[in-house]
Amino acid sequence: MVKFINPFTDVGFKRIFGQEINKDLLIDFLNSLLVGERHIHDIQFLDKEILGENVVDRSCIYDIYCTDENGNQFIVEMQNRHQAFFRDRSIYYMARAISRQGERGLNWRFNLKAVYGIFFINFKLEDLKHKLRTDICLEDRDTHELFSDKMRFIFLQLPMFDKTEDECENDFERWIYVLKNMDTLQRLPFKARNAVFQKLEEIVSLASLSEEERLVYDKSAKVYRDNLATELYAVQRGIKEGFEQGLQQGIEQGLQQGIEQGLQQGIEQGLQQGIEQEKIDIARRMKAKGYTDTDIAGMTGLPLAVIATL
Repeated sequence: MVKFINPFTDVGFKRIFGQEINKDLLIDFLNSLLVGERHIHDIQFLDKEILGENVVDRSCIYDIYCTDENGNQFIVEMQNRHQAFFRDRSIYYMARAISRQGERGLNWRFNLKAVYGIFFINFKLEDLKHKLRTDICLEDRDTHELFSDKMRFIFLQLPMFDKTEDECENDFERWIYVLKNMDTLQRLPFKARNAVFQKLEEIVSLASLSEEERLVYDKSAKVYRDNLATELYAVQRGIKEGFEQGLQQGIEQGLQQGIEQGLQQGIEQGLQQGIEQEKIDIARRMKAKGYTDTDIAGMTGLPLAVIATL
C-alpha cells in the first residue's frame, strides 16, 4: 500500500520544496547540494511568473523560484518527460532571471547576483554524460579558469542514481535516495542522522493530507500516470513502426537487389550464350570451306567433340 506522495507529481514536488511553511526543507536540500561552496540561512520565495517586457514577449513560469539572504537566486525545476529544446529552455529561464535584475533602478551598475538553476530530470538527457550530477558554469575553455559565478546550471539525472540506502555517503545522496524511492517506501530513512527527514516524512505522508489536499494530489498523480502511459505508448508505437518500416524497407531492398542481380546475371548469361552461338556459326562456315576440325578448334576455342557434330 502506498504510504507517501510521489514527489515527481506537480503537487508533490511543490508540497516538498515550494511552501513557505516548510522552506527549511528546501534550504537543507540546497545546502546539501552546495556543501563547501555556499551555505544558505534563509530564503524568500519569489513570484514564479516573470512577465515579458511587452505583450508579445513570452513569460517564464518556474516550479520554484526563490532568493537567499544575500540576494542570490535559485530556480528549481522538475522535468519528467523529454522536451524539445530542453537545454535552450533552461538557458532562457536563467537568462530571464539575470536580465530581470536590471529592473532595480537607474543607479544599478550591473552588480549581478548569482542565479542557480537546479533541474531535476526524471529521464536520461540526450548527449549528456550518464551520471547523476552535471555542473555547468562559465569558464575558460582551455584553462578551465572560472570566468564568472553568476550563472550556474546543475542537472540531476535521477535515473542514473542507483545507490542503496546503506550506500548513501552524504546528505545530498540521502535526499536523492529518498526522493527517487519515496512513493515505494514504508518509512523514510535517515531520520536519526538529520531531523529534516523526520519533518519530511510528516509532510509527504498521505495520511497528513486533508480531504481537499488529497483530491488535488490525486488529480496531479493521475496526470503524472497518464503522461507516463502516453509516453510509454509513444515509445512502443515508435518501436513497432520503426520495426515495420525497417522490415518493409528490407523486403523492398531485397527485392530490388534481387531484380538487379537477376538482370545482371541475365545479361551476362545472354552475352555468354551469344558468344558461344557466334563461335558455332563461324565454325560451321569454316567447316563448309574445308578447314580441318583441328584448325577450327584452334581458332574458335570450341571442343573437337562439338565441332564434329556440326
